[in-house]
Amino acid sequence: MSKKHNKRKLTGVVALSTSIVFLATACAGGATDDGDADSGSSDGGSTVDATGETKIERAEQWLDEEFENTTLSRDEALAEMQWFIDAAEEFDGMEISVVSETIAPHEYESNVLTQAFEDITGIKVTHDLIGEGDVIERLQTEIQTRNSIYDGYVNDSDLIGTHQRGDYVFPIDDFDSAYVSPTLDLDDFIGIDFTTGADDVLYQLPDQQFANLYWFRYDWFNDEDIKQQFEDEYGYELGVPVNWTAYEQIADFFTNKVNGDGTIDGEEVFGHMDYGKKDPSLGWRFTDAWLSMAGNGDTIKGTPNGLPVDEWGIRVEGCKPAGSSVSRGGDVNGPASVYALQKYLDWFEYAPPTAQGMDFSESGPVVGQGQIAQQIFWYTVFTASASDPSLPVNDEDGNPKWRMAPSPHGAYWEDGKKLGYQDVGSWTFMNHADEDKRNAAWLYAQFVTSKTVDVDKSIAGLTFIRDSTVNADYFTENANRYGGLIEFYRSPDRVNWTPTGTNVPDYPALAQLWWANVGQAAAGEATAQEAMDSLAEAQDEVMARLERSGSGGECGVELNEERDPQYWYDQPGAPVPALANEDETPETVPYDDLVSRWQAAG
Repeated sequence: MSKKHNKRKLTGVVALSTSIVFLATACAGGATDDGDADSGSSDGGSTVDATGETKIERAEQWLDEEFENTTLSRDEALAEMQWFIDAAEEFDGMEISVVSETIAPHEYESNVLTQAFEDITGIKVTHDLIGEGDVIERLQTEIQTRNSIYDGYVNDSDLIGTHQRGDYVFPIDDFDSAYVSPTLDLDDFIGIDFTTGADDVLYQLPDQQFANLYWFRYDWFNDEDIKQQFEDEYGYELGVPVNWTAYEQIADFFTNKVNGDGTIDGEEVFGHMDYGKKDPSLGWRFTDAWLSMAGNGDTIKGTPNGLPVDEWGIRVEGCKPAGSSVSRGGDVNGPASVYALQKYLDWFEYAPPTAQGMDFSESGPVVGQGQIAQQIFWYTVFTASASDPSLPVNDEDGNPKWRMAPSPHGAYWEDGKKLGYQDVGSWTFMNHADEDKRNAAWLYAQFVTSKTVDVDKSIAGLTFIRDSTVNADYFTENANRYGGLIEFYRSPDRVNWTPTGTNVPDYPALAQLWWANVGQAAAGEATAQEAMDSLAEAQDEVMARLERSGSGGECGVELNEERDPQYWYDQPGAPVPALANEDETPETVPYDDLVSRWQAAG
């Protein structure tokens, strides 16, 4: 049966000191008292292989040569590795396969950590790297056929609402305590709430995590001549925009007015960057919390997402999805959502002419080319590539001329609402999987997220999952290299950036509707209102099918009857009626003041 959160520590309460004592006893010499190694069976990592090394000796080599930045002491790290050796003993020689999308932290896992894991446990892992859409497609195929393709998946926690309503996921809470590391420390995972269902069951384990934030050229924003030009034009100080009105004016300034002609050092610059190609990544551009940044939905009230209406505009009654359209109490086609789409369309006039034909992957590196002054919606997964010392956005010492900061919010936003998105790629396992291979894959999942390896994986990928890693000495000493990323993840503001939540009953089926409908508006084939009306209707049609199917258990879809939209506008919370004026008084804040506030609060 599923263990609830108050029971999910499993063997995590085992004292680390006990493991250290065991390590000192079991591994002191790597051989029996008479000096003869036992080559016929494993005994606590002292078995000698063809190379003449024991598993714990290989673990020591990995600590010396690769995992030198761990937050654990050497004894603690060796104790953690000893636990993996012991837990994996029955799987020594087994081959398993797992899959994830192709981004830097998973490349590190596939290229480095698979070898470390095999050396230390004897389990050979094939870690495939494919496109995010392909991961979802294979996961869906496995769910439909109940035939194993992989022994473990890293897929976005955005599917948490789908997973909790299905019968195919093997929850993390359900793993036998014999296979749960005593140093797993779930409380150290900064995204553990995102992988927990509305039923309080932990379905997935976070593996990598990144946010979308505001990116800007810190050097330009602090250039005294540029600052004076901006203040002369708009009457307030150039700084990090707090709201969309300020963002738009800053975009206009750099594209059209800086130095009289929109150039810096004789080069054309742009005050905005985005992408608009009609493909699946255009859907992420919106489902990844763009509507909540505008102010749709309800306040998060201490939960990861707005309740009862979330950033997808889906209302739940209890935990039952009840509608997307305003006529059903949803907010997909409400004024805040239409405003969000319209601003997205309007701001392309401040972006490079090629932006509207780009997709997510093509647009990400553009800020590094040196012509972009700011970007309102920038995924921090691009931090590593933007830090390349050869790029014009970094100085001769490799330090960034740019910074990242909290995203500005739209006219409908109010304090307490979600302000941005975090991608949380998370380990997911199937009920129908071979039990031994699933257990072996679970050991691998814990290894690649363990405290021994997590700092060095985070250096490679900059996608933080552990609070201990964010606060590691390495990142304190090197914070200046990452343009505000470390300061953000150490700040209290990070809680307002969350993934898709449990309101969404079938992520794959609903997500594909977004890029198709938003794409109509991006291509000029529909107005913002028409596109959002069409999207709301399409989502309600999918949810009506889910309701008829009877799937989802206690949290299955139960659509509200349609009413006059005014009924819902008269109710507390979302949806809200159109504002008489969607242009707020522009507001900015000096970046250094923002960082000081973070540090004081932290």
